[in-house]
Amino acid sequence: MNKVTVIITAGGVSARFGSNKLLEKIGKYSVIETTIQKFIDIADEIIIPATKETKEFILNSEIINEKIKFVQNGTTRQGSVYNGIMSCDNADIILIHDGARPYISKETILETIEMTRKHKAVVVGKMATDTIKVVENGKVVKTLDRNTIFQAQTPQAFEYNLIKNIHIKYKDMQNFTDDCSMAEASGINPYVVISKGKNDKITVREDIKQFC
Repeated sequence: MNKVTVIITAGGVSARFGSNKLLEKIGKYSVIETTIQKFIDIADEIIIPATKETKEFILNSEIINEKIKFVQNGTTRQGSVYNGIMSCDNADIILIHDGARPYISKETILETIEMTRKHKAVVVGKMATDTIKVVENGKVVKTLDRNTIFQAQTPQAFEYNLIKNIHIKYKDMQNFTDDCSMAEASGINPYVVISKGKNDKITVREDIKQFC
């Protein structure tokens, strides 16, 4: 498996943030620029399902590169990723990464690619450190064993034809929150890569402060 394509999702509306969080500065660069730069030297192709605003911002940025191409964002994350996969140019491995996770380490990316070559389906994340409770109607009903709880992040990586067929299968079921869940629904259990360093997703405005 040689050609690596990365799909960076950039089609959300950032409702909880209050403005387009991908365009917020964290140091010299914006969130989306920082994210793209983590993959630019590793990937053969970067596909970005983006809103018009985000696309124009990237096109006018100093990090624009011939590896980058844009596709129409979907009405859901799943729809955006589908558009990206369908526009892919004969990749061997697909990495799917949230545009709002700008501090993914290159070490984690490279390990994810290597694991995907071996196992065809991989998800990055971290083991839970807090005690996890199941709550129903405002009351704790169960405590889970945190040693078996894995908090999924991105990138999530797959052999190209595998994830393409999964997305085609579930195209009309727009209710999956990530690609790993789609693989699980197809009877595939992805292998895990423990994220090296910080890989939190920027969701609300307060999250920006930890990166500045």
